[in-house]
Amino acid sequence: MIKEYNPVWNLDSIFGGGSASPELQEHMKWTEDNISELEELMQKVTPGPEQLPDVLERLRVIKVSISQARSFSICLLSVNPTDQGAQFYRGETTTLQSTYESIISELKRKLARIGEEEWKSMLDSKNLKEYQFVLEEWRTEAEREPSREVLDLMTDGYHAWGQFYQSFMSSIRVRVKGEELSVGQAINLRSHADESVRKESHEALVEKWTELEGQFAQILNHLTGFRLNMYKSMGVEDVLQIPLTQNRLKPKTLNAMLSVMEKYKEPFAEYLNVKARLNGDTKMKSYHFWSPMNHDHQGMEYGEAASLIEERFRAFGPEMGQFAETAFREGWVEAENRPGKSAVAICAGFPLTGESRVFMTFPGTFKGVLTLVHELGHAFHNHAMKSVNGMNKSYPMSMAETASTFAEMVILEAAMDKAETDEEKLFLLDEKLKRSVMNFMNLQARFIFEKNVHEERRKGFIPAARLNELMESALEEGYAGALDEVPVHSWIWTPHFYRTDSPFYNFPYTFGYLLALHLFARAKEIGEGFEERYMDLLRDSGRMSAEDLVMKHLGEDITNEAFWEKGMELCVKDSEEFVRLAGFK
Repeated sequence: MIKEYNPVWNLDSIFGGGSASPELQEHMKWTEDNISELEELMQKVTPGPEQLPDVLERLRVIKVSISQARSFSICLLSVNPTDQGAQFYRGETTTLQSTYESIISELKRKLARIGEEEWKSMLDSKNLKEYQFVLEEWRTEAEREPSREVLDLMTDGYHAWGQFYQSFMSSIRVRVKGEELSVGQAINLRSHADESVRKESHEALVEKWTELEGQFAQILNHLTGFRLNMYKSMGVEDVLQIPLTQNRLKPKTLNAMLSVMEKYKEPFAEYLNVKARLNGDTKMKSYHFWSPMNHDHQGMEYGEAASLIEERFRAFGPEMGQFAETAFREGWVEAENRPGKSAVAICAGFPLTGESRVFMTFPGTFKGVLTLVHELGHAFHNHAMKSVNGMNKSYPMSMAETASTFAEMVILEAAMDKAETDEEKLFLLDEKLKRSVMNFMNLQARFIFEKNVHEERRKGFIPAARLNELMESALEEGYAGALDEVPVHSWIWTPHFYRTDSPFYNFPYTFGYLLALHLFARAKEIGEGFEERYMDLLRDSGRMSAEDLVMKHLGEDITNEAFWEKGMELCVKDSEEFVRLAGFK
């Protein structure tokens, strides 16, 4: 049954009145006062089993409070990037976050000065048992913490450039088929059924990027330059050290995954070549990559999409099904297709009220359904973490992308099971393989590009023309030469390059994709009852390393290439089946 759901979200249950909300003003004042109190306390506190629990509880409360206000401002700016009140609060929450991080940095240094015997005794104390993982992590990180001066500069330097990028991108308009569109709306046309629309949208965006590439080059250079200088002040030489630490991954794990990605490119290049031939081309044109295989399966209204998601989530497990119903019924989703919105789909968590909000521009396609499901997967992760102590809720991006990808698989696999014709199967395999290509080829290209940009930025400013060359070279390598009309400006419209909280936000997607494949295979093997095991894994995602987490819940060693090959082989089978159904084998 198709339910009537409003595609416009409800933010009033968080703070009524938008950026003019008196509740929001009061919340911000309360947060500022609590941070000031904690700053004073930190000047005289001696970390130990008696005083430390109080400090940690204060930090937990402040962290939740900042997240609540920050998420609200992000949501307001997503629907209206020109909202000056929201811009103000986004800046204020960035300042509060910087102060909060300074307090954490000072605490890390104090923890690092504690002797080994005293430290072991502290961690064994009843008051601190719940915080063992995060305290160990902080103590280890103490030696490479940025100074208070650097943290203060980040607000109006580093983070400001990241926020400017978002505002600038949201202000851009292009004309397609006589209609003025936002970047998000134009990018959505990549999956339009009409080839001429896809091409015109692509050309309109290329023209716009060519016009503005100089400005975007400045933004990327300043962001990368600031990051490199910050790393230098911290004594960090390897630009992957911080991203690996943030994702709680060992270098050996990343290298094993990258090695497997490199070994298994041929089947995905073959898929691209076959799909290109089905389109009448000899090589896959970049703007045809997202084109649908069959137009009959393409169109879908928002209410139909929401009902489908709710039904498939409920078939997986009662908790997931009830969550989807609540999200749609309570107005947690903003999906209306209208101009003026941000180009980036997001999920924003509100830990104080135990809610999330999902933002996107729903284009009425199956691809749009999967984007919506992806963000709802993040929201379900937040839901699973509701009972977890606030200091253990910070899960890495690699695990965030596991939850979002797992949700996509719930939809795709259920659709595959119900497919009755080869035509339907080909359509769904295409959707699955697009995601494999993105995770194994596109994201490797992003990884290569980002590494090369950091290396060249050490030597000086990188002009836009050179950034285009670096992007083209990375895409050629990532796609093994299987892509035609390479989108050399993708460094401009890929928002992950401009994130100041998560450098190298590329390999976490591949990690999440392959781990989700393992989890879904295990779900099919176990059947009913797996949902609770899955939620246990999500709850643990903020309090152990990736290696320990997977060993605990799957009994697998992710530093070994064999683990990643198991997931990769499932994707290779999809490629082989696609080629067979397409009539090329």
